[in-house]
Amino acid sequence: MDESSATNFDDLYSRMKAERPISLDFSEEPKKPEPTLDEAREDLAKSVSEIAHALFAKKFGPLVGSVTQTTVNAVLKDLEKNAYRLKGDVTLVAEEFIDRAMNKKRKK
Repeated sequence: MDESSATNFDDLYSRMKAERPISLDFSEEPKKPEPTLDEAREDLAKSVSEIAHALFAKKFGPLVGSVTQTTVNAVLKDLEKNAYRLKGDVTLVAEEFIDRAMNKKRKK
């Protein structure tokens, strides 16, 4: 090992000792609690309504923001319900395909 490699290794080792170690303990509470699904939906609806108000308030009037917020909130709730139903339907279809595939192998 030449002198420059030893110096680089020493620098690397001293930097590793100076840095804070990585924590793999995920049991600690996060500093800021994660928002619930309802809070996240409300935040997204509010952001979209603020953008819509900034873009379209002069053309469509001052209520475009509040109408947009209500509409976005309702659309997001419907999408969540539809996604939950779709998940159930896909699970049912997948189980049916697996059952049919297993039965065909047994019959042969």
